[in-house]
Amino acid sequence: MSRQSYEFTSESVSEGHPDKVSDRISDEIVDLYFRESIADGMSPWDVRVAAETLTTTNKIVIAGETRGTDKITKDLVTHVARQAVKDIGYEQEGFHWETADVDVLLHAQSVDIAQGVDQGDGLHTEEGAGDQGIMFGYACTDNDDLMPAPVHLSHKILERLARARKHEGISQLGPDSKSQVTVQYEGGKPVRANAIVLSTQHLDASMTSADVAELVKPYIHEVMPEGWITDDTIWHINPTGKFVIGGPDGDTGLTGRKIIVDTYGGMAPHGGGAFSGKDPTKVDRSAAYVSRYLAKNLVAAGVAPWVNIQLSYAIGVAQPTSLYVDMGGNGTHSEDQVEAALRKVIDLTPRGIRKHLNLNAPVYARTAAYGHFGRKPDNDGGFTWERTDLVDEIKAALS
Repeated sequence: MSRQSYEFTSESVSEGHPDKVSDRISDEIVDLYFRESIADGMSPWDVRVAAETLTTTNKIVIAGETRGTDKITKDLVTHVARQAVKDIGYEQEGFHWETADVDVLLHAQSVDIAQGVDQGDGLHTEEGAGDQGIMFGYACTDNDDLMPAPVHLSHKILERLARARKHEGISQLGPDSKSQVTVQYEGGKPVRANAIVLSTQHLDASMTSADVAELVKPYIHEVMPEGWITDDTIWHINPTGKFVIGGPDGDTGLTGRKIIVDTYGGMAPHGGGAFSGKDPTKVDRSAAYVSRYLAKNLVAAGVAPWVNIQLSYAIGVAQPTSLYVDMGGNGTHSEDQVEAALRKVIDLTPRGIRKHLNLNAPVYARTAAYGHFGRKPDNDGGFTWERTDLVDEIKAALS
């Protein structure tokens, strides 16, 4: 029997964390290629992007492989990167959206990779996966968003502080911050916060940790469930003291270094592949999205209180090499019955996933911070993998 009483901790990092600045720029490149290629009359099915970004003191380096309209120039990529940094809020001496040096080292996608991924008439009559790998999706009943509570609350804290900083005049705070929440579970359900950790950049060098705590605690109380913060909750706000130098000036950032923050906070397995900077032919991204989609719909359908799904793929091959469902033995149906039902209700080829979730669109920059999962589906097509529109089909397939 699985443990029913325990504590679990997850962390998040803000949009101004150096790794997240890099993720944001890389995803802006994905969006740029979709947006401009579609506008130029190119099929979105033919767009390819694998963009990596490094950020450090007043320096941005963008490298990778692309395929799309030739109207995308280095100057346009540079402009998009600067606007992303501006939106995050960096106008600091060590990292400024307007003065940072930007190197663009993008080049054409390898024809060897393309021949295995593109749909054609030769060896590969179907669109194949852009790489081999394993991907996981997870959902649980901790909250209405069907996400593990520790990572979900860690995200919510930083989202709230970002909104206060950018839109409510809390100018003392800088863009760079990290949060961490330890949640107590009783009877398998989350019930309170045992510890809350926040380190946030502050632009007023005279502020002490106590000053920062006084400023941010009301926002943290606002996002935590009622009754979860108690007299016994342990607080660590800027525990090292001053945090004035932040972002890429304080620590080098790279695309793809926050994969646990991006997913389930360590509550579920991870296949190891990052998401940001990749177009949806890369199953690291699209198959992880569809795995979450299926897990969430299973939980929403009442099939199990939590579901973990694994998919695996081989490069250049359309059909997944495996589909695995784990419900801890607590499902209304057996795992093999659920696996068979899922194969009936959705096409799990890369092309099928892209079509079902409408992934051939410029919807990726918004995913770069505060988690790829547990978000609300946008009216313009973002976060489609968070929909629960497959519930009736799953129920029918299981019946």
